[in-house]
Amino acid sequence: MRRSFVTTIVMMALSLVPAALLAQTPPAQQTPAQQTPAAPQSKEPRLAFTGDAGIFLYQVKPDQTAMFEELITKVKDGLAKSENPVRKQQLQGWKVYKAAEPMGPNALYVVVADPAVKAAEYDLFMLLAESLGADVGKPENQELFKKYTAAFAAGANRLNLSKIAGGG
Repeated sequence: MRRSFVTTIVMMALSLVPAALLAQTPPAQQTPAQQTPAAPQSKEPRLAFTGDAGIFLYQVKPDQTAMFEELITKVKDGLAKSENPVRKQQLQGWKVYKAAEPMGPNALYVVVADPAVKAAEYDLFMLLAESLGADVGKPENQELFKKYTAAFAAGANRLNLSKIAGGG
């Protein structure tokens, strides 16, 4: 019961990301969820790493893996096309894997950032919104955000990693 409640809350929060990105008049004090990605260097990222490397674990509904992989492709393309040197640096260490083993009933994806760009935005929806720029508000893009949000079975699990002696 508690797990389904938490999953519902996380999915509702993820579904509000596009609306938060489109807010015309931001409040005096913005929370990270309400920030637009127009100037990522001047704002606190929603999902960032503090370690030398990092991992995100994403649980995706088994019938929505193609949608999640489409999201990953669009984010990766956006990073590649970005003129922001931080995004280029992020792309260099970014790898995405699909686990052969499921996570319960869901597909498990592992996103590795090695090396991680400390304090850079790694939220998939924020990165996608940034790459869309002014087109983020177009109805077709808003529909994509809804479809991508619906693919997630749970929120992201983040691991900050530190290199230890003997590590390669």
